[in-house]
Amino acid sequence: MNNFHFLCEQFATILKGKSKINQNSCSVSFHRNFKVLVQGKPSMSVVPVGVGFESLDQNGNALNLGEIAILQEEIPSFMRSITQQGIIVSALHNHWLYMNPLIMYIHVQSVEPPLHFAKKLANSFSVLSSYPIADDGS
Repeated sequence: MNNFHFLCEQFATILKGKSKINQNSCSVSFHRNFKVLVQGKPSMSVVPVGVGFESLDQNGNALNLGEIAILQEEIPSFMRSITQQGIIVSALHNHWLYMNPLIMYIHVQSVEPPLHFAKKLANSFSVLSSYPIADDGS
């Protein structure tokens, strides 16, 4: 289990975030630094970024998952970056109505070593207008 903790910490470090372990699942939470209005009211809770891995097998492969809040204009370059690295884009959708600017949510997934996924995701984060900001871990 100590190896899992170390792997989770490395995963978070690559992504410039803080790790959290819950029932053999490693997660790293971020937010995007957008000024967003929902029905004319400011909101920070609508711009999350969550990535993680679970179901680590004896070969070092895991189910890697992510959901990223993304500006509409960031979609083409981010999606191209993700898919060119072999990561599956499993969904692209909105969550909220009456939002300004329009924020979409992109879901990504892969089965591979978690550190490979983290490096690919960190690479793709670099095409965004701003790198996701690590949550404080609380």
